[in-house]
Amino acid sequence: MSILPDHSLYAIGMNPSPGAHDLTILFSGEGIPVPRHKIGPAIHDYCLIHTVTDGEGVFECAGRVYPCKAGDTFIILPGVLFSYQAGDRNPWHYHWVAFQEKGAPLLLADMGITAARPVIRCEDPEELKELKSMYNRLRLGFNQSDYPRLEDLQGSAWLRLLLHKLAMLNQQHLPSREGEVADIERGVRQAERLISTQYHQQLSIGQLASTLGYHRAHLSKAFKQHTGLSPMQYLMKVRMEKAKSLMRTSFSIQEIASSVGFNDALYFSKLFRKWTGMTPSEYRSGPAKG
Repeated sequence: MSILPDHSLYAIGMNPSPGAHDLTILFSGEGIPVPRHKIGPAIHDYCLIHTVTDGEGVFECAGRVYPCKAGDTFIILPGVLFSYQAGDRNPWHYHWVAFQEKGAPLLLADMGITAARPVIRCEDPEELKELKSMYNRLRLGFNQSDYPRLEDLQGSAWLRLLLHKLAMLNQQHLPSREGEVADIERGVRQAERLISTQYHQQLSIGQLASTLGYHRAHLSKAFKQHTGLSPMQYLMKVRMEKAKSLMRTSFSIQEIASSVGFNDALYFSKLFRKWTGMTPSEYRSGPAKG
């Protein structure tokens, strides 16, 4: 039953306790608007994803028009002008989810979604059925218990699964060159994350390349192209910046050296001085550092 006069079906689930997470779901729903029902032109400050499960309509984003039918997913990006309108003979039935993400443009770019490529195609009825099930679990999971924060956690989990599914569908339709570029960029980002979390380990470029499934020379070249640093230079930067922050604590120089991946405190001190222009003791006894 619809609560809106311009919809024959409108159902929505609001997150009762949006968390302070990197990925925060706001609401999810489904609807069947009347023929030619239109939203926009408008701009949102959050991301809104619609998946069409029946019927047809038109989505406009950044000045381009995209006819959409069952199996199509269109993504409204934060800060991008959009509008969408149901078909006049067979208005669409769609499911949607809205969320906020601190790095939304980067997250969506990882999925292959940009203002120039805001639509994902799904041609397999079984995969579309799976998407519909995910949306239903999102919407129906809210306001069902006495633990709203846990509903938020559950909703975020289903949202991540939905985004993963859409990303996998999108990869199937990216031009081969875009897929190659995305693969290289993904490998570099994986290497960055690996270094940023495992800097205390005895890492080498060979280990990084082997772990990520890339040839050593290929990874080194791509990493420097994207970051301006070699993997080992990046590792040194992470280690030294972490060491500088640990200098504000009561840990000994030996403990700090060990914490950032150096078993030899003297060698660490030599590298630290080269990096900062001061020995660890001089840095620690000086004014508070930014």
